Amino acid sequence: MIVLLGVVVVILGFVTRRNPVLVIGAAGVFTGLIGGMNPLEVLAAFGRSFADSRSVTVFAVALPVIGLLERYGLREQARRLIGRLGALSAGRFLTVYLLIRQTTAALGLTGIAGPAQTVRPLVAPMAEAAAERSTGAALPDRLREKVRSYAASADTVGLFFGEDCFIAIGSILLITGFVNSTYHQDLEPTQLALWAIPLAACAFVIHGARLLLLDRQLQRETALAHAEHDLPLPKGTDK
Repeated sequence: MIVLLGVVVVILGFVTRRNPVLVIGAAGVFTGLIGGMNPLEVLAAFGRSFADSRSVTVFAVALPVIGLLERYGLREQARRLIGRLGALSAGRFLTVYLLIRQTTAALGLTGIAGPAQTVRPLVAPMAEAAAERSTGAALPDRLREKVRSYAASADTVGLFFGEDCFIAIGSILLITGFVNSTYHQDLEPTQLALWAIPLAACAFVIHGARLLLLDRQLQRETALAHAEHDLPLPKGTDK
């Protein structure tokens, strides 16, 4: 049980807001040492773990490409595109993205989008532009961060609840393997995937409603921000 002290290291690191990579690395080294491993064995364990899960780091290959695209105006082009769609507010746009993300994840296409690939360079700037057009004024920094957080939540919720509808996803296979080997059941991946469909539908309805309510919140909070600074109210905003 003493090796569980590594969890304490993780908790302390996150509470004190340390670098997550350093925290996890330190917790791994600490756990290995108190578990009776020597430094070389700990280093070898890190190497084996990285080699066994190296596919997880494939996303890093796309980061230089995304950086170059952003440097040459990807975010500005995304904002310009959304500006041409006059009826599309931030909440409506993010609800559409939630539907697309959840549908593609349910088909097993979990890697075609994500925080680094789509949310930061495309979805967040487009949502900000839609919010500024609907409110009629530039967003304060606090509201801009709020729109970005909602953009990230649309991606996360869509992926989390959509991927379980696909029978070949890792979480489904892990659950069925564990249940069948531990409890001697005959659980099929299709059974879990079918039960995940109504859960995904509920998640879309609930989070989609929150995204649609975002438009009203932005209108109200933008009006309050302008009132605090004695600025004229944005066009179309009620007093």
